[in-house]
Amino acid sequence: MSIEKYYTLGKTGLKVSRLALGTMTFGKEWGWGNEKEAAQQIFDYYLDHGGNFVDTADMYTGGTSEEFIGDFMQSRNNREDIVLASKFTFNTSSSNAINSGGNSRKNIRRTLEESLKRLKTDYIDLYILHCWDKLTPVEEVMRTLNDLVSEGKILHVGLSNVPAWYASRAQMLAEANGYEPISALQLEYSLIQRTIEHEYIDLGQYTNAGIMAWSPLGGGLLSGKYKPGIDDQEDVEGRLKHITDNGGEVSSKDNKRNWNIVKTLQEVSEEINQPMASVALNWTANQPNVASVLVGATKMKQIEENMKALNFEIPADLMQKLNEASAPQAANPYTFFQPKMQERIYPDNKVGHKPPHYWKSVDIG
Repeated sequence: MSIEKYYTLGKTGLKVSRLALGTMTFGKEWGWGNEKEAAQQIFDYYLDHGGNFVDTADMYTGGTSEEFIGDFMQSRNNREDIVLASKFTFNTSSSNAINSGGNSRKNIRRTLEESLKRLKTDYIDLYILHCWDKLTPVEEVMRTLNDLVSEGKILHVGLSNVPAWYASRAQMLAEANGYEPISALQLEYSLIQRTIEHEYIDLGQYTNAGIMAWSPLGGGLLSGKYKPGIDDQEDVEGRLKHITDNGGEVSSKDNKRNWNIVKTLQEVSEEINQPMASVALNWTANQPNVASVLVGATKMKQIEENMKALNFEIPADLMQKLNEASAPQAANPYTFFQPKMQERIYPDNKVGHKPPHYWKSVDIG
């Protein structure tokens, strides 16, 4: 079956498939991933089965990912059929010059021109700040991105791996100055990584920015191919075996909590007769404000299974089972927002938001 449902990305008219193709695996420069022919087979399968949202970055496999995509789009002559996202921030210069990394106006313009050349296109649909650099004023970033929109080199703007206050400030500046607003927040989100629920889900809803979930399989942990003691599994290939994570070494995922989540996921997948990876992707895709989930693959079997992840529903009781097993631990100040503390604010009363459709519809026909 093919993807049949699409969402508009944030508050834009851009229609994107609920599963986006992540292309970090395009190229072997990082010691894992795909050669060009295998990458094109994955690319073609994704597009031929209804996908239209392709995500890359200037630094993925040293630029090879973007080069492959440019060649693939050219060979299919389908640039206008694809919603193309790329990212900037990391230093991709061979000289490692001080101004060749970060989110300054100088570096944004440099990296964009290089990405456009590799991608063989004159515009990028969604240009995403890859990581907060802790230095560049958000005012400079938003003004630069808006200028690039005005020049027609990018169409929409996104943020990835930034503090919630930074994203909020960026959106406020866009609204106040008539800049192109933030349409997407690309963040890690999966059954084993739910910390964005503390801030970013609500932030996305209030600012009309759709969540693009990266690493929905927890680096492969939720696919079922790993067992406790990941570092000792010499016969298993995958992302966790080759690179360190944004939060530390492989051992940061190799813990009791995560293996309990994997066990619960396996039980649910067996009960509904679906692959573990498909169930994990389905769970993420059906969380509030998630516009699209990034799926990557190194083998055809993986992309074939991933593309079927939205063709079934997880029963409510099993969804609850997954939610309970993976619930993130609330830290300060979020502990104050839990039910027991909230009950002390409105004792013996039930207070909440108005229910959906509180106001009666008006017949204007």
